[in-house]
Order: sequence, then structure tokens, then C-alpha cells
Amino acid sequence: MDAPPPTTLGAVPHGHPTAADGPLDAAARFAAARALRHRPLSAAVGAVDLDDGRTVVVKRGDGPDAVRAEAAGLRWLARAGAVPVPAVHGHDERWLVTDRVPDGRPSPQGALRLGRELAALHAAGAPAFGVPPPGGPREASIGRAPLRNVPGDDWPAWYAEHRVLPYLRTALDDGTLRPREAAELERLCARLPGLAGPAERPARLHGDLWNGNVLWDAGGRAWLIDPAAHGGHRETDLAMLHLFGCPHLDRVLDGYQEGAPLADGWRERTGLHQLFPLLVHAVLFGRPYAEQALAVARAAG
Repeated sequence: MDAPPPTTLGAVPHGHPTAADGPLDAAARFAAARALRHRPLSAAVGAVDLDDGRTVVVKRGDGPDAVRAEAAGLRWLARAGAVPVPAVHGHDERWLVTDRVPDGRPSPQGALRLGRELAALHAAGAPAFGVPPPGGPREASIGRAPLRNVPGDDWPAWYAEHRVLPYLRTALDDGTLRPREAAELERLCARLPGLAGPAERPARLHGDLWNGNVLWDAGGRAWLIDPAAHGGHRETDLAMLHLFGCPHLDRVLDGYQEGAPLADGWRERTGLHQLFPLLVHAVLFGRPYAEQALAVARAAG
């Protein structure tokens, strides 16, 4: 779909918010420059051209915790010095202002580099599974679904309690899952300690790593946006890339294996890590994703 036409709502000087407090004002305040023009990119995201030649991205959050979580996640990922993420210029309870990634196309070389950089990002680690980024809220979100960042020391138990079962119960209550199907998934959760593979240290995860959150710049290098960052299992990010598709995924995995080889059996465990995003999608979008969650659960278990 073509982007909406650009709008010029009156150039807004830095430090002088308007009553409407729109994207131009947010860009001016946080990027410390005069905002000239706003070009919507989606319902909640726009590009703002500044008078110093820069272009920033302004995103409207669903609430103060959503904006704070995304800003904290971007900064936490950036501190790893691994995968590039847009710099955060600032945020308030409604708006997040970041750098814009120059438009480009994916390349095999960029995908190989992404794999190596993801390995380095994950190796930067986290204090525990489920821990939020420094400054990030415990009650966050993934898309429009709630996401609780509750720390835990044992990945299978934490994953079942805080990533699979909450969405399973919501899908059951909504009628998206049938009782016997929910019981089947609950039995799989009880068996997770024997299915999860060797114990892993908590990794620093992007947390919502589908293809739409990977941008490719003019040089073919991958950047990550819109994280639901937390401490987790490193196979989870890779499973989400596989679930929703990623250009040159085989090269991404080659690069990852070069940087930090995965434990034996990781391919067979992919479905376990896909249960979480599939159940989130079942809650948000309905029955087809519930059926897909059941299919991958049966294959994994």
C-alpha cells in the first residue's frame, strides 16, 4: 500500500510544544531541531524532516508503558554493540522519536552479518529469564497483547508460566481454543523440562523478531526495530525469524552458527519457541493461529 501524502502542519521550533502536541512537535523537542514536514508511514508511525537535513521517525505509542518499554529496549539492545538499532532521541508518555534507517534491500552478505551480530547480541546476556531492560516496565506489550516481564531462573518453567499459559488461557476463554486442545498444550508445557534441550544462560533478546522488525539499509545491512526486549532463550529469536520468514534465512543461520553454535537438536525445538508468538496471534487474530500452534506443538512434542 502506498504511503499517505506528506503534510506540513506548520514548522515547529524546538522547545515550543503546540496544544495538539503532534508528531512535528515531538520531533522538534527530542531531536533539537526545527521540524519541517511530517510524512505518515503507517497509522502510528511517521517520518519527520528536520531543518538540519536529518529525518527522524516519530511513533505514537498505545500508552506510557508501551513507549517506555520500546525506548528502554532499543537502548538495551544498542548497549550490546552488536546489531544496529535506531538511536533514541527521546520520548514522553505518547511519542517516541528515533533515527530513521535508510531504505535498502536485503543481501546475502548482510544476512550472514545479521546472524553473527544476533549471536553477539544474545551473548551480551541478561540477569534472568524474563527480566525487562533497565528502565523498562514489568507490564509491557507485544503488538497489542500484554506481556509480563517476570524474572525466573529456569527457562522451561518460566516459559510455560509467563509466555505460553497466559495466552493459552485467554484463547480458551475467548473460544479460540477448545478445552481438549488447551489440555493438550498444557500437557506439553508439563513436559518442557525434557524437551527444552541443554540449559542455556539468559540471552538478551529482541523478543519480537519477525521480518517486519528487520530493516535493511542502503548497504544491505540489517537493523532491528520495535523490540519487546527481555531476557530469554536465544533460540526464541531465531524461531520467530523462521516462523514469519526472513530474507536469506539460511545465511542468517550460517552466520549465527559461526558466532555461537547452537546446541544439538535446535531445529527440532523450533516449534516449542514458536508456541508463544502463535498463541499471541491466536489471541489477537483468531482460530487459524490456534490451529498452527497445535500443529507445531504436536510436531515438537
